[in-house]
Amino acid sequence: MIESSKNLEVLEDKVTTLLQGFAKDEHVKNTVAPHVAKVSLEMNHLYQDLGFKSRVEMGRFMQENFPSLAEQKPADKLWKKFIYEQINETAPACEDCKDQINCFACKI
Repeated sequence: MIESSKNLEVLEDKVTTLLQGFAKDEHVKNTVAPHVAKVSLEMNHLYQDLGFKSRVEMGRFMQENFPSLAEQKPADKLWKKFIYEQINETAPACEDCKDQINCFACKI
């Protein structure tokens, strides 16, 4: 199912707002959070779309930029899944993901 651009804008805004609430400083709030939100709409795992080599790198990035959010994330859940659960939505990529069997704590 392809999301309409309006729905994608709403999702991006919700993710941005969530991340901004956990940002460690103004740079992260105004630059990093909107970037991560936009990238979260892509169809791969979030760490891949952000250009990280592994989920470990992604975790370090989130811990550095959004430390209080990182503390809340269960170790057995992927970042994209966790972020979208926080806004009571499903990430566009999750609905048609071919990796659900390997997705930690995935319940779609």
